[in-house]
Amino acid sequence: MAKAKNRRGSPEAIEKRKAARLFNDVLGGRGGASNKLDGRTEKRRQRLLRELEQGTGRGSKELKPLDVLQHVHELLELGETLGSIRKVSRVRKMPMIGEGVVEVVQRLHKAYGFRPEAYRFVGLDDDVLKTAGVLTADSRRGARAKK
Repeated sequence: MAKAKNRRGSPEAIEKRKAARLFNDVLGGRGGASNKLDGRTEKRRQRLLRELEQGTGRGSKELKPLDVLQHVHELLELGETLGSIRKVSRVRKMPMIGEGVVEVVQRLHKAYGFRPEAYRFVGLDDDVLKTAGVLTADSRRGARAKK
């Protein structure tokens, strides 16, 4: 394996920078800042929300269902609430669910591991998620994203 010329983007370097910022915030008297997102992450959060609201990605491309899933999942991972996501993005309705949808959802969930509540933003209901094995009894408690 060839050695990278620049290691700034390596996971270890990123973790070191994050740990150093947190250390400085905690010991520097800005302990409340640890709950806040850093500047780049905050800008990303704002961009994801804006793209969901407008329904378009970078440029003028319309967001595909997979893009919506990725945006919602990432926002949830960043600590955004379902309510705030629902305010900017409408929950899409599926016109008709075909036979192959369950298999596709199973395969997608195995590959990506999206949070169950994210699937509702593309119009998949609880029955499809249960059948696909995405929604289990454990994940059912906190995963209500219906209007």
